[in-house]
This record gives sequence, structure tokens and C-alpha cells, in this order.
Amino acid sequence: MSNSPNPEAASGAGARQLLGMKGASGTSSIWKIRLQLMKPVTWIPLIWGVLCGAAASGNFHWTLPEVGASIACMLMSGPLLAGYTQTINDYYDREIDAINEPYRPIPSGAIPLGQVKAQIWILLLAGLGVAYGLDLWAGHSTPVVFLLALGGSFVSFIYSAPPLKLKQNGWLGNYALGASYIALPWWAGQALFGQLTWTTAILTLAYSLAGLGIAVVNDFKSVEGDRALGLQSLPVVFGIEKASWISAGMIDVFQLAMVAVLIAIGQHFAAVLLVLLIIPQITFQDIWLLRDPVAFDVKYQASAQPFLVLGMLVTALAIGHSVLVA
Repeated sequence: MSNSPNPEAASGAGARQLLGMKGASGTSSIWKIRLQLMKPVTWIPLIWGVLCGAAASGNFHWTLPEVGASIACMLMSGPLLAGYTQTINDYYDREIDAINEPYRPIPSGAIPLGQVKAQIWILLLAGLGVAYGLDLWAGHSTPVVFLLALGGSFVSFIYSAPPLKLKQNGWLGNYALGASYIALPWWAGQALFGQLTWTTAILTLAYSLAGLGIAVVNDFKSVEGDRALGLQSLPVVFGIEKASWISAGMIDVFQLAMVAVLIAIGQHFAAVLLVLLIIPQITFQDIWLLRDPVAFDVKYQASAQPFLVLGMLVTALAIGHSVLVA
């Protein structure tokens, strides 16, 4: 039997390293290590959230200035502020990662803590700078986008850092994460191109409860370290099986609540589309999530989440053409 390395497996491990995913390979490149700290795979929902907010504004136009502004807002939400969030989370999670994911850049010693701190500050200040520039471009009398970026950055800090460290509580931490990935970028996109109203803000906060369910999926791989360090994640508190049912229930119930909202505002076609996008998610929950969430967490997310984010866009487009923004 040959002991030569499998090029395909090595390539896959290298890709996971660049994306900041579990099962990554090692690297000596400081820039690849910095990128791994920023977890590019987590930028996607925030970039999509900005797109949903722009659609929900009912006022986005496919002109070069507005496309450029939307790209800048995506840069702020994804690479810069999500990158800041992931880096600061790795900084404060270095003891947990030493148990769960010892190959991560900090516990493996691949990058000094001083450089990690510098990266945190650079990403934060760059993100806030882009946010302020977007407010200037939009002519806001109140710097709405900057305030949203500042508030989101504060939530990211207290999510990871003591003494509050919201992630110690499975409910608070996962809801903070869900709102940061769904509501905040949506608000930024909607405020940039239109008017952010209390009604849509509350609806997106409700949608974020589905995001809480998604966040629980990420906790299954960390049960050992969370339990050892006293973090009260839902899989630790309720056990893996019950937590998988809680996760699935939150994801489904609050999407179905959006169906009810769409019906109430007269967007019946969008409501039907959203139901059709929820059905495959329930199917994949039965196949992957509810059977073995520890083994199949990545497969479940890869299979189900595209339908969830498409449902978000359907909902946003419907809101943008409804009485809610009239």
C-alpha cells in the first residue's frame, strides 16, 4: 500500500485552511494564517444580508454608484467586521481551541498574540472607517451605518470577551450571533439605500431567531471543550439530541412565522416560495441534523443553508415591494 500523500485530500485541507474551516492543514505563510483567523467562510451570510437589506429598501438601482456602495457595504460587513469578529473570538477562545481545534493559528503558535491584537484593531478601525464613508455617500444626517457598525462591533466584543462573554450562555450567545449575521447586515443595506423602519427592524430580529438555530449547529463540534471550560452551550445544557431538535425547531418555526407575515402583507406568491424553500431544509434536518449533528454538521449546513438564505432574499424582495416600505 502506498504511503504517498493524497493530492486531493491535501488540496481540500489547504482550501479549508484558507476558508478557516474545521480540518484545515497547517501553513507557514503569515498572510494565509491571518486569513484563516478571519474565517472567510463566515463572511458569506453577512454579504448576503447586505444584499437582502438593499432589496428590502425598495430603492436599490443597478447604477455604478449604488453597486459600488453595496460592494463597499459588503466589504465592511464581511471581510472587515466579520473578520474582526472571528479574530477577536479566536483570541479569547484560545484555551477552548487548544482542546477542540489545536491546529488553529493561535493555539498552534503559528502567530504571536501581539500580531493577533494588531489585526483586531486594524480590521475594526477599517470597518468603522468604511461605515462612516458610506454615511457620507448616502448623505445621512445621522451616521446610521456607522452606528450600526459600532453597535455590531460592541456585540462582537461582549460575545467573546470576559466578563460578559455572551457565548457562555447558549441562548444569549447564539441569539447575538444570529442577529449579527442576519439583522445587522440587513439593517446596514436597508439604511444605506432607503429607510430603516421599526417594523422591518423587529421582523429581522424575529428572523434572527432562525439564526439562533443555525448558530447551535456550530456548537456541536465544540461540546468537549465547552464542557471542560464551563460554557453553557445548548448541546452541553440539553445534550446533543435535544439540542439538535431545538436547533431544527428554531430554524423552521421562525421561517414559518415569516410566511405568516408575508401572507398578512399581501405577498402571497413570496409566501408560497418561502414554504417551498423551507421544505428541503426540513428534509436535510431529518437526513443529517437530527441523526448525528456532530458527524454531519458540515453536510447539513452545506445542504440546507442555501435554501435558508434564498428564503431571506425572497422575504426581503417581498418587503421591498410591500406596504411596509411604502
